[in-house]
Amino acid sequence: MNRSAEIIRTSVVGIVANVLLAAFKALVGLLASSIAIVMDAVNNLSDALSSVITIIGTKLSQKPADREHPYGHGRVEYFSAIIIAVIVISAGVTSLAESGKKLFHPVEPSYTTTTLIVIIVAIVVKLLLGWYVKKQGEKLKSDALIASGSDALFDAIITVATLISAGVMLLWNVSLDGILGVLISAFIIKAGIEMLSSPVGELLGARVSPELVADIKKEVLAFDEVHGVYDIILHNYGPDVMIGSLHVAVNDTLTAQEIHGLTRKISIEMYRKHGIVMTVGVYAVATGENQRRELQTLVTRTLAAHKEIVQVHGFYCSEKENLVSVDVVPDVSVHDNQALCQELTQELSALIPGKTVMVVVDHNYSE
Repeated sequence: MNRSAEIIRTSVVGIVANVLLAAFKALVGLLASSIAIVMDAVNNLSDALSSVITIIGTKLSQKPADREHPYGHGRVEYFSAIIIAVIVISAGVTSLAESGKKLFHPVEPSYTTTTLIVIIVAIVVKLLLGWYVKKQGEKLKSDALIASGSDALFDAIITVATLISAGVMLLWNVSLDGILGVLISAFIIKAGIEMLSSPVGELLGARVSPELVADIKKEVLAFDEVHGVYDIILHNYGPDVMIGSLHVAVNDTLTAQEIHGLTRKISIEMYRKHGIVMTVGVYAVATGENQRRELQTLVTRTLAAHKEIVQVHGFYCSEKENLVSVDVVPDVSVHDNQALCQELTQELSALIPGKTVMVVVDHNYSE
């Protein structure tokens, strides 16, 4: 079963569980002539909404690429997670408002054996459902499922808090309903905002995991012809689609045919292992005992001596154009790239007079 099918199956479990719980509450409510329990059953039907949203989002994300969306529709999943996170935050705000009222106007709870049975069954079902859905979400890397599972767990937590406060009120005549409600509501709102941060971050272009970057570097460096991996840039277009690019440093003695074969093998490896559509660029490393290699060593050592420079790469020398170009990656302490570029250019120009020097301040987008 593929990822999308598992997400849909898990969401269907959520819908079925909420519908069965709602049917149980409605039946008990009708038999006990309790409008409150019947209304709570209706509320359970609305709880299935997050699972419905997840299914719709997953279905829409499976739409194939078209002219307007050449990278597919995978990012729809992020919107599903955002909607569910907003629902969680709204529930937390509503609970906070109701709990605030109880702080100033405590209400003595009134529970019967029937209502207690319904509450306990609801807690057990919601805890199991929330645990299962959230675990599946983490396994499938689905923000929507994680948010949906958290929503069910929060329902159970609120119900447990209500039950505890009712017991304290009945035993010691102390009202904790409002206090517990405010604390739990604040926790739910905070958790909802954290849920929101993940899908919003993906839509804004969040940095990929350092583990993935480390794996890519290790795998590409495993090719004998590769002496360095630089400029890794990755873009998510949904959990199943990633577009990226990187540069590899190779000897300047390789032929175009050999470079073509190498970059093709790297692209195939990246897609096979990570599902990344990778474009591979090339930096030529000067070899042999010649002026170009000496110049490369001189420029690299000079720039690397600057403590604010963390990486030097992409050296290029053209005798025909009388040009020397090199890329540098500064650390986070550098805020004025133009000033740094000017300083390094002046230093290199004085070191290698007669050459046109071009220093490119690069950025580390993945580490």
